Amino acid sequence: LWFQCLILSFFFRGKLGRYPPWPGKIVNPPKDLKKPRGKKCFFVKFFGTEDHAWIKVEQLKPYHPHKEEMIKINKGKRFQQAVDAVEEFLRKTKGKDQASSHNSTEEKNRCNSSEERGKQSAGEEKRRASLSEGKVKKSTGEGKKRVSSVSSERGSKSPLKRAQDQSPRKRGRPPKDEKDLTIPESSTVKRVMTGTVAGFKWPPSVSEPVKDSDPHFQHFLLSQTEKPAVCYQAITKKLKVCEEETGSTSIQAADSTAVNGSITPTDKKIGFLGLGLMGSGIVSNLLKMGHTVTVWNRTAEKCDLFIQEGARLGRTPAEVVSTCDITFACVSDPKAAKDLVLGPSGVLQGIRPGKCYVDMSTVDADTVTELAQVIVSRGGRFLEAPVSGNQQLSNDGMLVILAAGDRGLYEDCSSCFQAMGKTSFFLGEVGNAAKMMLIVNMVQGSFMATIAEGLTLAQVTGQSQQTLLDILNQGQLASIFLDQKCQNILQGNFKPDFYLKYIQKDLRLAIALGDSVNHPTPMAAAANEVYKRAKALDQSDNDMSAVYRAYIH
Repeated sequence: LWFQCLILSFFFRGKLGRYPPWPGKIVNPPKDLKKPRGKKCFFVKFFGTEDHAWIKVEQLKPYHPHKEEMIKINKGKRFQQAVDAVEEFLRKTKGKDQASSHNSTEEKNRCNSSEERGKQSAGEEKRRASLSEGKVKKSTGEGKKRVSSVSSERGSKSPLKRAQDQSPRKRGRPPKDEKDLTIPESSTVKRVMTGTVAGFKWPPSVSEPVKDSDPHFQHFLLSQTEKPAVCYQAITKKLKVCEEETGSTSIQAADSTAVNGSITPTDKKIGFLGLGLMGSGIVSNLLKMGHTVTVWNRTAEKCDLFIQEGARLGRTPAEVVSTCDITFACVSDPKAAKDLVLGPSGVLQGIRPGKCYVDMSTVDADTVTELAQVIVSRGGRFLEAPVSGNQQLSNDGMLVILAAGDRGLYEDCSSCFQAMGKTSFFLGEVGNAAKMMLIVNMVQGSFMATIAEGLTLAQVTGQSQQTLLDILNQGQLASIFLDQKCQNILQGNFKPDFYLKYIQKDLRLAIALGDSVNHPTPMAAAANEVYKRAKALDQSDNDMSAVYRAYIH
């Protein structure tokens, strides 16, 4: 298992020792994913997640020698699940190797048995041949002829030719049964192993490194367990910018969270305004990952918990902005976003050249464009970054961030986005992220209304709502969202995970977006009317799944 242990079970450690490591395995990068310049690095997939990242050689440690030490450092549930995944993978690999070894032993035993039978047969033949001297000579001559024939047949082919005859395959992907045994000989491999992972020694079979080999990762990959296409789909890291045919929008999956716990926080001072359902989880994760955070909330009591966790308190939005390098804000709607920036002691009063403002609120494109203009007019830098998710995903640091505006600021926010989310996208100019976010929430809100409609129709026609959920969970619509929202309805539990009043606001803004470009949105319009009825039934501050009550009253 020497190469599986080396390749499949690396720990990734952050630059700062206090951030726990994470187990991963080395895989092939997508063909069109360029390797970062500078120090040698590996393309690593992390166990327990679907995340990938280029990791520098000096940040890798072999799994087994450091296993116990790393487990003591990190006792989190997600980390333990990742370790369990490593162990399970190694058990399966070991089982395959043992089966292969067992088959080889059986083959060897069969060969030995054949040789024994051959010797016994030869002895019997010799005894019979001694009865007739003529027959002995004839038998001997034929035997020599046979041996000579076999020897010449074997000698006529070089080892390479024999290998080609045994495996007449074209160049390209190795066959499945040989894939994990392929060991390319690269000078890069030896340089890696004589450095930080010197505890591992290459077996004698690896020798004569290829001269002037390209240091690109696939040249020294020992084992790959996924097809490149599958690997590419799972990547949420630094994919090259893809220009769409229209040229209007650039989309890039950014330095999303490789694994929460192995993030090197920025040394910039971070401010955060707004500690609602989403903001609270975001700030908590920023603090956990070691960021220096100053908080402000309209209701000051909400700041107390975060101050206990190490945050600093800002008395006004202007004070937070003036004392921090990058200030994030996450508030409820366009009016709140404008008031926060333009109101008394607002953000704008703290902006001066070089100060950065990131608005994470879900608002319309006109509002965010207006805010960007006033921030930039004071010499500030602006980025919009609304988030897709709910309270639970916010708490878990698994949000999806849609960003647009100042590209440099987007990159400066990398460690913050890693702490709060699993993926971030850069969508180009200001306004694009707002539009995309409204479209996403329009689809989600319409789907939620359809779920509620289906459950009520099942009820009035005498069908089991639970059975309907079971059927949906076994089909193509199965998802965490579907299951959680249906469970809310079946249990009558509408504790807010995403406020109903906010999804209705997003539907209203999405419909207006469609109107602005003369595009019909009849499904969203119908869903919006149902949410408006739910609001009239005093469901605004309940979860969006409370739209169900609009159908039963």
